[in-house]
Amino acid sequence: MSGPRIRPGSRAEVGRVIWGFSRIAGLVSGTRPPALFLVLGRHRRLFWGWLRFAGRLMPGGRLPRRESELVILRTAHLRDCAYEFTHHVRLGRRAGLGREDIRRIQEGPDAPGWGPRERALLAAVDQLEDKRDLDEAAWKRLREHLDEPATIEFLLLVGHYQMLATTIGTLRLEPDPRRGGRPRG
Repeated sequence: MSGPRIRPGSRAEVGRVIWGFSRIAGLVSGTRPPALFLVLGRHRRLFWGWLRFAGRLMPGGRLPRRESELVILRTAHLRDCAYEFTHHVRLGRRAGLGREDIRRIQEGPDAPGWGPRERALLAAVDQLEDKRDLDEAAWKRLREHLDEPATIEFLLLVGHYQMLATTIGTLRLEPDPRRGGRPRG
């Protein structure tokens, strides 16, 4: 099967507000209106609840934006989610990640150049993906850098982007093309 399993909704199918919001989001990101918004927008009530929750994690969370992007990009990479990865490369660059950082995210927490805090975050992402849990050593390393609220937020951030990667992959959504039709990347 090619193409999305649920096609992005039209203005009539998602409503004027979600349609307008999606168009603005596309303008901000330099893409067409995000397919993810227009697909999830087919369930209007759920869309707004999800968007509020997602916004509380990023950009409205306690973790610095650069670190949130490290976590999201590593999760997207491990889940092989090109849609989220390409979208968050752009956001990560705005948050201070360079090309070398993006390359190292794909290599993982053992790549040279990470500081202890970044290494602890990335290693925890890897372990959560692999084992759906953190062993005591990973927990201790994470807690050396994050207080209780930030730790809770970190766990929800990873889980949220794992959920999104599963949803995006199952829906077969491709990265949003740049305005003018060129793929992002």
